[in-house]
Amino acid sequence: MFADNTLTPREAVRLCALGTIARGPRRYSDLAASVRHFVTRITGPSLDLLGSSMELLRHEGLVEPMDGEGMEDDALLAITEGGSQEFIRLMTANLRASSDLSRLVTSLKFRFLDLLPEAQRTMQAELILETAETELARLVDLRAACREEGPLMEEWLNQEIVQAEQRLQWLESLASRMATGEAA
Repeated sequence: MFADNTLTPREAVRLCALGTIARGPRRYSDLAASVRHFVTRITGPSLDLLGSSMELLRHEGLVEPMDGEGMEDDALLAITEGGSQEFIRLMTANLRASSDLSRLVTSLKFRFLDLLPEAQRTMQAELILETAETELARLVDLRAACREEGPLMEEWLNQEIVQAEQRLQWLESLASRMATGEAA
């Protein structure tokens, strides 16, 4: 059987947690908040992604408390040798091109938008516009919070923000044309 060696959502969260703590020990609560903040700014809120516990990393021996026990006493956590090996495994996994389900749904909406009555077309264009505004706001918020993550992270975020701004500008134009009946 063919395995594509790409990360599952759970593994992506593990990569975020292990990479964060690989930069230096973090308190349990700080690690959990940092992972939650980063993941939700990239993907939006998702129980599928945030359902896995940081405590599981400790039970699997990927992180260890330097003081305290874990979540209950907000222990200072450090990455273990096994955690470093898992981090390398996750970092070197393959990427899927455009694996985001929302991209598929958005493309399907555009593909079939002309099949809707005019009022619903306009409403859908506005919905897509609102989604793009939310995505841009998440990215801008993430950039403001990630200054300490290094220049490559900031460069990537800047590029993502430029693309999100361009997409938003195009969607605003489309919504405007649809509202005036110019776009069919």
